[in-house]
Amino acid sequence: MARITIEDCLKRVPNRFLLVNMVAKRVRQIREGSEYLVSSPKNEDIVVSLREIAAGKITIQEDTEEKPEENEV
Repeated sequence: MARITIEDCLKRVPNRFLLVNMVAKRVRQIREGSEYLVSSPKNEDIVVSLREIAAGKITIQEDTEEKPEENEV
């Protein structure tokens, strides 16, 4: 079985800090009952979420909602 590396994930995610946030959020989703997006038996949730990111199953979703200016009423 191939090992997952941070470098594999960084090909899909621009920086390590964002990667950590994505993995943490995905681990929470998995622990709350979300199904795995890749086949990865006998692995911990963190490894599964890293594999999902490296496989391109998890992507970044930008906030497109515009926030009102403080000066606007």
